[in-house]
Amino acid sequence: MKCLITGGAGYIGSHVAKELLAQGHDVVVLDSMIKGRNFAIERNKQYAEKLGRKFVFENGDLSDKDLLNKIFKRNNFDAVLHFAAFIEVGESVKRPATYFYNNVINTLHVLDAMALAGAKKIIFSSSAAVYGNPKETPITEQCLISPVNPYGYTKLAMEKMIAHYSKRLGIKWIAFRYFNASGASKEAILGEAHFPESHLIPLAISKLAKGEDAKIFGVDYPTKDGTCVRDYIHVEDLAKAHLLALNLKEEDYNRAYNLGTGNGFTVKEIIETTARLLKTSPKWVDAGRRAGDSDTLVASSDAFQKVSNWKLESSDISTIISSALKWYKNAPDEAQKPQYLPNKDEKMLFSKIKEELRDNRIISEELKNEIIEKLEGYMK
Repeated sequence: MKCLITGGAGYIGSHVAKELLAQGHDVVVLDSMIKGRNFAIERNKQYAEKLGRKFVFENGDLSDKDLLNKIFKRNNFDAVLHFAAFIEVGESVKRPATYFYNNVINTLHVLDAMALAGAKKIIFSSSAAVYGNPKETPITEQCLISPVNPYGYTKLAMEKMIAHYSKRLGIKWIAFRYFNASGASKEAILGEAHFPESHLIPLAISKLAKGEDAKIFGVDYPTKDGTCVRDYIHVEDLAKAHLLALNLKEEDYNRAYNLGTGNGFTVKEIIETTARLLKTSPKWVDAGRRAGDSDTLVASSDAFQKVSNWKLESSDISTIISSALKWYKNAPDEAQKPQYLPNKDEKMLFSKIKEELRDNRIISEELKNEIIEKLEGYMK
């Protein structure tokens, strides 16, 4: 197959690109490099050359509709794998219009380019953030959908828009709701490179490796040791799920699937395991609770496992942290280079979002109004 990966220079997108190449497919990556990394492109390009596969990098933004249409015209894509979203909750609260434009409106651009080219399959990188603070554990796809921040809502809006294009134009889709993607490639050529970093495992590694205290945000939750419980899944297991998704039966498309392990670990357990693997002491400090943190978030991935025979091969917690440690020791300097969103006028972007939604002829007026009302609320 030939696949387009939007956001393929990012953490999960680059691992999916590598897995596609390993399984004999050709890859075109489109990335603006606002959040992408050059090493991810160069290393996957070298990997493709080694395997004799085709790997093409297109440097551009999804806001450039002409570029998108040219890329689709040059290539007969079998599928689009869409990862190009901003993902930081805190950023989304401060700059909601920036997040809505990049995540929501740029997804419309991808869908429009697919429609014009006749492309019929999209695998979308969604998030467990669509569930907000769920009351049930483990979380199934039938649990209440109630995102609690702009980032989570943009992912939900993206799912809804894709479903509208499916109904009107016959595009087949899957939305994968990830839980805590973690770890790095076995060879340590790809790994997490967010900066500033907000994920627990790389933060714990960085702090403990320097003999510093890891931060715990609250130690009085109703869990076995008072710290939050989360579901951690190895990024290579996530990547394999995307390949399986490309070959599902017709009746198994057009829905969302959770991707997690069904097992939860407390923050203290993560810190203790990291310290053990580093052969150091598990030092931590209570930094106090953060607003919006749930005590327990654990996924049920039974639905996807039943339709795909997906198996978790690398998602035991020691393997996850060991791979992240190997990456920490071998990561290029670029992995620690700060990345900042470009400064844009939020009110100007809001007007542009309303204009582009108004011009769209596929999604419903009800959904357009919902998106605008949500953004208005976040901007107050």
